[in-house]
Amino acid sequence: SLLRRVALELFLASGRSHFLTFEAKETRRRVHARLLSLCPQLQRRGATARWEGRDLLEARHAELVDDWRSWRISNFDYLMQLNTLAGRSYNDLTQYPVVPWVLQDYTSETLDLADPAVYRDLSKPVGALEPERADKFAERYRGLAQEYDPRAGEAAGLPPFHYGSHYSSAGAVLYYLLRLEPFTSEAIRLQGGRFDVADRLFDSIPETWRSCMSNMSDVKELIPEFYTLPDFLRNDAQLPLGTMQAGNALGDAHLPPWAASAEGFVELHRAALESEYVSEHLHLWIDLIFGCKQRGRAAAEA
Repeated sequence: SLLRRVALELFLASGRSHFLTFEAKETRRRVHARLLSLCPQLQRRGATARWEGRDLLEARHAELVDDWRSWRISNFDYLMQLNTLAGRSYNDLTQYPVVPWVLQDYTSETLDLADPAVYRDLSKPVGALEPERADKFAERYRGLAQEYDPRAGEAAGLPPFHYGSHYSSAGAVLYYLLRLEPFTSEAIRLQGGRFDVADRLFDSIPETWRSCMSNMSDVKELIPEFYTLPDFLRNDAQLPLGTMQAGNALGDAHLPPWAASAEGFVELHRAALESEYVSEHLHLWIDLIFGCKQRGRAAAEA
């Protein structure tokens, strides 16, 4: 089953990491305790109490914020470090690193990164970017809030929520990385030994953005490969992805008109992520995903 607390990820001084998965939570706890007993540097000086995890994370985050504000690390590097501190990992499909859509123009022939109009509003989650759909989400939330009574026990009903799907999930990762192994095999296994129907597969960046702006069940953000790895956009393995109802055979993912190649897309997309506009507004998105607007009243208002 997914989302069980049965894994440890070890980060080495060499920069490598090892992801260990155990059968049971208790086994993980005992291995973790044993590792701590073998690492005296994790002990407080002059005391037997171990460093509290929160203290370590807060200290590391303070260092990261200072590095980012001082331009010693890029926006991308800062996001990846935040993902790591939040427990996200390339080794875990259910907690895969998440990064934002930063653009909203996937139809123009050229892309002017100096024009603020090409950028997405980073102060809002994907589900709130399109006003009409945002109103529908808000209406659903208000309706559920009126019906929900936490004092009623099993009859309380559903706690109020805006979105019925998540901005990051194993399914979204497999959707994006369908053309690369080992994700190809995982996607086939998810569908019972075959590819999903072609119309539901990742075929186009512009169409995926349109879906995220209009589909009530689609509020997903992006994965780091959109800023680093053009290979995931090509069907180099010549996978038989099928034919859509409109008659189009799936092959390479369709790019925005302003990108002449997969490499060109990643280059421009990464430049957008590191742009002055995104640098000035990225903290707003970070608050939504990793910060003070993750849950509670602030999340509902966002």
